[in-house]
Amino acid sequence: MPEALFRAEDRPHLSAVDEAAVTPSGRLSQQTLVQIHDHLRGEVSEIVRLATEVAENRLDAAAARSAINRMTLRQNYWTLGAFCAQYCRVVTVHHTIEDRHMFPALRREDEALSAVLTRLGEEHEIIAEVIDRFDRSLVGLIADSSRVEEVRRLAAELHDGLLSHFAYEERELLGPLGRSSITI
Repeated sequence: MPEALFRAEDRPHLSAVDEAAVTPSGRLSQQTLVQIHDHLRGEVSEIVRLATEVAENRLDAAAARSAINRMTLRQNYWTLGAFCAQYCRVVTVHHTIEDRHMFPALRREDEALSAVLTRLGEEHEIIAEVIDRFDRSLVGLIADSSRVEEVRRLAAELHDGLLSHFAYEERELLGPLGRSSITI
């Protein structure tokens, strides 16, 4: 993952925002976005933990399956790879909704958001590339168990990139989202 894109000093930032201007519907949209991000943060942290424990032979496949079974996004997925693929799909859907609906609506309401929204869209593309590499690595792990370290490294890369991205998005967009007429 190109580190420069996720460095705070390289990202565009908005001016300070007056929180008093937040509307009740805007507050609900802010809370919804943070709840989605919090859920995704928790799930990607669990993926990293499980991948690390399997890679270090501290957790066997049965125990990993049991842990995955308890995870909220897991539903009927029985393997680390299937769960991770589902998680990656959820992140992709979330980013697609932002790119196609939320970001254009915010841009129409406030052109000053343009640089931040463009950067967030670029980060979505980079995260999508990491997700693709992670997915290919998981598929390769089925045939070659020696690829577990690669899976662990990519899980950590996805984790770090998403946490940085979510924090940036919240820092820059919660204020404008709170004042907007957009509901999510």
